[in-house]
Amino acid sequence: MRFLDGQSPSHDLTYDDVFLVPGRSDVASRFDVDLTTADGSGATVPVVAANMTAVAGRRMAETLGRRGALTVLPQDVAPSAVAEIVSWIKSRHPVWDTPLVLTLDDAVADAVNLLPKRAHGTVVVVDAGGRPVGTVDEAACSGVDRFTRLSEVLDPTPVVLPLETAPQEVFDALGGRGVALGLDGDGRLAGLLTALGALRAEVYTPALDAEGRLRTAAAIGINGDVSVKAKALLDAGVDVLVVDTAHGHQQKMLEALAAVRKVVTDTGSDVPVAAGNVVTADGVRDLAAAGADIIKVGVGPGAMCTTRMMTGVGRPQFSAVLECAAAGREAGVHVWADGGVRHPRDVALAIAAGASAVMIGSWLAGTYESPGDLLRDEAGRPYKESFGMASKRAVSARTRGDGGFDRARKGLFEEGISSSKQLLDPQRPGVEDVLDGICAGVRSACTYAGARTLDDMHRRAVIGVQTTAGFTEGTPHGL
Repeated sequence: MRFLDGQSPSHDLTYDDVFLVPGRSDVASRFDVDLTTADGSGATVPVVAANMTAVAGRRMAETLGRRGALTVLPQDVAPSAVAEIVSWIKSRHPVWDTPLVLTLDDAVADAVNLLPKRAHGTVVVVDAGGRPVGTVDEAACSGVDRFTRLSEVLDPTPVVLPLETAPQEVFDALGGRGVALGLDGDGRLAGLLTALGALRAEVYTPALDAEGRLRTAAAIGINGDVSVKAKALLDAGVDVLVVDTAHGHQQKMLEALAAVRKVVTDTGSDVPVAAGNVVTADGVRDLAAAGADIIKVGVGPGAMCTTRMMTGVGRPQFSAVLECAAAGREAGVHVWADGGVRHPRDVALAIAAGASAVMIGSWLAGTYESPGDLLRDEAGRPYKESFGMASKRAVSARTRGDGGFDRARKGLFEEGISSSKQLLDPQRPGVEDVLDGICAGVRSACTYAGARTLDDMHRRAVIGVQTTAGFTEGTPHGL
């Protein structure tokens, strides 16, 4: 990457402060761009769902894994629970979605409660042998008594296909709309695929482990017996370990990271270790020396974070990524840009600055796949709640096992928003919709730069610095 005028500015920059300059390109199509990361994580698109309780759960990990992205399960989840979640994720089909299932004797009220759990908005009704007998959607439940049996409102003519059917054949069978039910060899329900899902299955490459199962990551804090926790996560089958704390450039982190690296080495695992967060070259070098393969970069840019306002500590994210990525290349490690992205352009700029992937939190919290319940505001708009992982709400959950006095003392010090409404975008309510927009933007940015890979993007990118007016000029103004 180079700056347009050939000189790096003397002040630090955010994503809003910079822009990509188009260059001569022989990349004719967005589909000629390979978004596979080179950091050993196994991701085929440069997106990582952040380890936030309001963002990262089994449903998010399953869905993003099918599209090539990673999800980092939060450190607050007990290792035994992580093991159960990972086992569930690993058992999911890499193409067909996990259906919502009810029986003939269940009520419309049961279906209404389940429908908001999936972007496809369909419940499959099965018989006692697990064979599908019909489907129910929101329209079927509208204007019907909530105690009505599903046997009275279901559509008895779903499209059913063998699980081995190719996605394009599923798309053709659906005529571009509706859902298909995938059956195993005994005729039992084994998956669901929408026309859009079938299309995406041909566009994206799932993030799979050596056994063809969906990949996922999990976080560990730096307190307690990190070696035991790391071993438990490795035994559970986690594909990336993330050693996580707000201030990653501290002695306790270096000791915890070294302990995790020892566990990985002693077990003969090839699981990469990510650690952070830092914002300086020195931080990158120290974490790399302690055993990190991937360094998380970012202090204070997240939407739920108040660290900069509370403490004055942090650094504008574009410059932090740029400096840390350069130090990472010298040390033989990669960096993830963690936080501060609000638009697909920000992801493209982070890649241009040298990040191998971008971690996203609140942007994904307002989707069907995030763990929270779907709520509605006074105007009837659907939303989910998000909160920072250093907020009072998160600290209270994290310290539930502490004594009353210790919990009260820790509760005095919070950095983060404890409750925020993340409205579901009517045009992009599912995480796959958000991912489509991100990948479309990054692919298009690569074609402008003449880049066929993410590494090409970093090498070829030319970055200009702009005023606030320059940024505003680039925003859409139409009503």
